[in-house]
Amino acid sequence: MKKLIVSLVAALSFLVPAFASEGGMVWDRFPVEKMNDVASLQNGAKLFVNYCLNCHSAAYMRYNRLRDIGLSEDQVKKNMLFATDKVGETMKAAIDPRQAKEWFGATPPDLTVIARSRAGAGGTGADYLYTYLRTYYRDETRPTGWNNLAFPNVGMPHALWELQGARIAKFAEETDPHDHSKKVHVFAGFEQVQPGKLSALEYDNAVADLVAYLQWMGEPEQEHRVRLGVWVLLFLGLFTVIAWRLNAAYWKDVK
Repeated sequence: MKKLIVSLVAALSFLVPAFASEGGMVWDRFPVEKMNDVASLQNGAKLFVNYCLNCHSAAYMRYNRLRDIGLSEDQVKKNMLFATDKVGETMKAAIDPRQAKEWFGATPPDLTVIARSRAGAGGTGADYLYTYLRTYYRDETRPTGWNNLAFPNVGMPHALWELQGARIAKFAEETDPHDHSKKVHVFAGFEQVQPGKLSALEYDNAVADLVAYLQWMGEPEQEHRVRLGVWVLLFLGLFTVIAWRLNAAYWKDVK
């Protein structure tokens, strides 16, 4: 439990939302239908292992749980096991934590429950991650060369830049609606300066797959829980009717 709490605190400090709930950037909505698409979850798992697991761990998730999204043990061994050779092992990062702290200024957080921990007034944790991973842009003033609209001055570089390519953000100067004597910088769009391996639509789809996997990883039994909850509510509704009629039968002759 202590390890889980420490992990959540680290995640909160590393991926804190850019703005407060009042004002700030509006989070894009994560396409929730991805959660019921096994192919999307499998692709998300592949992206996670190839692009996230280099620096981030998922210490509460074992490789053999990937069988729950349709991957066989042989597929997991051949395509997912880069840091270990046992499917029963947890997903540990390949990077040395001490080196990661030296390079990024903080140890990259564990991502097992990151989608659950990032929910806020702007939307769900999946909404935040879906926005965050799609709003990186080149910024030569930053140590990593990258910045992010959802998390200004982010310390994490753009891990998926080869897929998305490189973009620069354009800002326009407008009058502050709350104080007409001041000017504020307003985001005015991205300009693609280097193409990626994927088109914009393909990249958005890939990010949605990755976020779907992160959401699933935070609670692999969530779909079963929802289905079971429906049956429980139906049972309680039926039981309520039966109890009400029994109560009426027991007390009908009592004056």
